Amino acid sequence: MIKTGITALLLVAGSASAQSHLDRVMQSKTLAVCTTGDYKPYTFLRADGSYEGIDVAMAQSLAKSLNAKVKWVPTTWKMLTQDFLGKQCDIALGGVSVTLKRQQTAWFATPLGIDGKIPLVRCADKDKYRTIAQLNRPDVRLIEPAGGTNEAFVHSHLPDASLTLFHDNVTIFQQLVDKKADVMITDASEALFQQKRYPDLCAVNPDKPMQYGEKAYMLPRDDISWKLYVDQWLHLSNATGEYQQIAAQWLGSAR
Repeated sequence: MIKTGITALLLVAGSASAQSHLDRVMQSKTLAVCTTGDYKPYTFLRADGSYEGIDVAMAQSLAKSLNAKVKWVPTTWKMLTQDFLGKQCDIALGGVSVTLKRQQTAWFATPLGIDGKIPLVRCADKDKYRTIAQLNRPDVRLIEPAGGTNEAFVHSHLPDASLTLFHDNVTIFQQLVDKKADVMITDASEALFQQKRYPDLCAVNPDKPMQYGEKAYMLPRDDISWKLYVDQWLHLSNATGEYQQIAAQWLGSAR
């Protein structure tokens, strides 16, 4: 019975391996990457149609390790999971937050670090919007991109505040500068990066986020061969300093 069980497991493992995204990428020489292209410093779609950012460079590194080229698959935060599954991406990245809802339909690679939700506000107002109690008021005008974890946080923690969903996660910060909104709840890394680009804006308590969060690359569920490869590649990228060098190009002057 034990021998039969082990044989069955080996057959299942062999079948899974044969169907792995790892094999598909190596055979096709193409790494399909879902990304929104609107979330600096992780991913940004430039006017010429090319991408840049921390996770963009990391995707290119992953593809190179497999002797493949990146095929970018555009998506939005609202459609991320649906596009990831429907368009058969090998990986989704660009500042993706780990959530249990996403975990229900996908796996995550080893987390890249902690990055919780904080308020981004005009510096003149940084003492007014520091706590949930201060933020969860009808007179507080929140602005968020639709469909992501920022919107989810507002619905769950700040239901009494006035929420506007904005169509463009690139120009959304100017809405705060122009006083068309008061607060954007976002990840500490984005807030720290954007306050360097917009001197009128300040990240509030970036070292004490209002909600714990992690960033990670999203992978197809139940493909253990692919996950093990991506995790090992990430481990070596960190051990050799490759990831730190890439991140420093974007975050070195932002913290």
